[in-house]
Amino acid sequence: MRNEDKSRGSIEIICGPMFAGKSEELLRRINRLVYAKKNFVVFKPSIDNRYSEDEVVSHNKKSYKAFSVSKSSEILRHVGPKTEAICIDEIQFFDEGVIDVIEELADRGLRVIAAGLDMDFKGEPFPITAQLLARAEDVTKLTAICVVCGKEATRTQRLINGEPASVNDPVVLVGAAESYEARCRHCHVVKK
Repeated sequence: MRNEDKSRGSIEIICGPMFAGKSEELLRRINRLVYAKKNFVVFKPSIDNRYSEDEVVSHNKKSYKAFSVSKSSEILRHVGPKTEAICIDEIQFFDEGVIDVIEELADRGLRVIAAGLDMDFKGEPFPITAQLLARAEDVTKLTAICVVCGKEATRTQRLINGEPASVNDPVVLVGAAESYEARCRHCHVVKK
């Protein structure tokens, strides 16, 4: 590959709390790739089967076909010599190997667009997303609306039987409106 071809590679991260429109923004960028007639591949983690096994789906039910993968190494098997871009949803659910996979693809000259949560329900950074935020050429941080006070929400509130989750609860629990709400810093609660 010629040097000028490699210079086109980049990493774009779309992040924020639940209900901020991350998958919606990823789907918007996918639609632009379709319109531009680019050769691209879409991925999602197999753990996220809330709405579909083989599609990226936003909370408002917009969707696009995707490869559902259980390990980041599977991504490389679906990237061919003509692939120009890859799109990955729910990046926080991937194993740490996804960082090297994404770096390799960007170094090869591909545009890599990944969307996911930047923080867990405790308000702590997701390690995968944090690493990618530091490496990205472009970062889009979205906010939601706090369901308690109506201000900008940057946190994801986990609820168990209507009550805030405990700091001792497991970090990963795939869910949607039945388990999570968007909250601002001041309305976000984690039981100690």
